[in-house]
Amino acid sequence: MDRSDYSIRLEQPNDYRETENVVREAFWNVYRPGCLEHYVLHLYRSRPEFVPELDFVMEKDGRIIGQAIYVRTSIQADDGREIPIMTMGPIGILPEYKRQGYGKALLDYSMEKAAALGAGALCFEGNIDFYGKSGFVVASTLGIHYYDEPREAVVPYFLCRELTPGYLKGVTGVYRTPSGYFVDEKEAEEFDRQFPPKKKEQLPEQLF
Repeated sequence: MDRSDYSIRLEQPNDYRETENVVREAFWNVYRPGCLEHYVLHLYRSRPEFVPELDFVMEKDGRIIGQAIYVRTSIQADDGREIPIMTMGPIGILPEYKRQGYGKALLDYSMEKAAALGAGALCFEGNIDFYGKSGFVVASTLGIHYYDEPREAVVPYFLCRELTPGYLKGVTGVYRTPSGYFVDEKEAEEFDRQFPPKKKEQLPEQLF
């Protein structure tokens, strides 16, 4: 993809509402009727585990078309250690720009910056068909297990990637989704009223 076709920069406070609307558009009716991700983003910016140095927006033709954020978290290792890692998300692209390479370009750029900032590994809930192209594998193949599933389960949506080669060598343990990703749905509904009305739809491929 031609890098001159877009730019990636840090989000600024005067971008907040536009970015939240991009997230809303990107996730609307994808995992549930409507979405919560724009409210998750709104709240995360003021949380201590939020990484402002990895709060990116992607621009094309003078408008924001995508965004990505990163959050500090850890793996609870079986030997008692807490292994510092990061997770990411929401990471999204406006629907009209999906499947054109913009999402992968933003993901790869942001992971490069996360590695430079010292993140040894990323754990994330996502689609292996997309994220596998950027080096993610199903986390259980690395000995990292999802807190909400039995250890013997293969959890195809729980993914991991080392950013520092060998960072997780010899590590087995459990990853728990950071609490900031769980929001009050009624509060999210109230927040959503600040945006233009959109129709919620129940679709067969949704998770909730």
